[in-house]
Amino acid sequence: MNIILKTKLKVLTKKLSRGFITVLVGLIFIVAILIIKYRPVYEVTLQGEKIGTIQNKETFTNLINERIINIEERNIANVSLKNELSYSLKLQNRKINTNEEEIIEKIKQDNTTTIYKYYEIALNGEIKTLVDTMEEAESIINQIKEEFTGDELELDLQINEKYTENYNDINLESIEVASTSVENAAQEIKEEKEREDALAVINDVKISVLPIKGTITSRYGASSSIRKSTHTGLDIATSSGTPIKATASGTVIFAQYSGSYGNLVKIDHGNGVETWYGHCSKFNTKVGTKVNAGDVIAYVGSTGNSTGPHLHFEIRINGNTVNPQNYVY
Repeated sequence: MNIILKTKLKVLTKKLSRGFITVLVGLIFIVAILIIKYRPVYEVTLQGEKIGTIQNKETFTNLINERIINIEERNIANVSLKNELSYSLKLQNRKINTNEEEIIEKIKQDNTTTIYKYYEIALNGEIKTLVDTMEEAESIINQIKEEFTGDELELDLQINEKYTENYNDINLESIEVASTSVENAAQEIKEEKEREDALAVINDVKISVLPIKGTITSRYGASSSIRKSTHTGLDIATSSGTPIKATASGTVIFAQYSGSYGNLVKIDHGNGVETWYGHCSKFNTKVGTKVNAGDVIAYVGSTGNSTGPHLHFEIRINGNTVNPQNYVY
């Protein structure tokens, strides 16, 4: 009886072994076919939408960082993903390529938030312009400081870094236009200070400087035996050779001998305003010269109808003489 059972057990064992080997060979054959025809890939899903497959998750993550997150471009301060990506492992026919590039473009378009930076330039607390870069802002400020050095102006120039998602809605200016905007604003401050500091303003012409300091010896409208008519200006006596200064900016339109005036300089300041400087000993300018307030244009003398060294100073508006003492002295 035992011999019969042992014999049957051996037969069964052999059958089972042959069956197992057959199954194992079959499995190996199936796996081989799968390996030859398919490969493992990661399917990428964004907000429930399958957007493609990639070959290597770590490599693809590095690609996202390189091409999207850590990109260094003008004005970009930060880029982040709106929604996380999910990955699932699957087998894909080797004849079908993964589409990393298409997925990257899809992420750029639909799944990123980009924060842009720009720079405000403020003058005395008021924003005057917006520019792309810190370098542009610093260049403009340095230019303005250099241009207005010595004008004793209160120019508080500041650069403010700002951020936005709506880059196309910002009115950024080129460095040339931005520079002009700030320069014009600074010039307005300068002109306002000049008006405040001016001795007088005639038709928007700023009389900023006295032509000379001295003693008034004859006033406007005075009569004298040495004149055919009343006096058309002020006579200010001082020593011969004293520098005579332009009272305001303008253009020299006359610089030569002129009868009773002697050596005479006329300056046109615009808006119908002229100043005349008579009895000069010599000239320090010529016709066509553009002068600034305070420039020396001639020297005190006693040429023409004169009894001693002095300056004859006139102000004319639209060709008519006015009393200089309404404005100066």
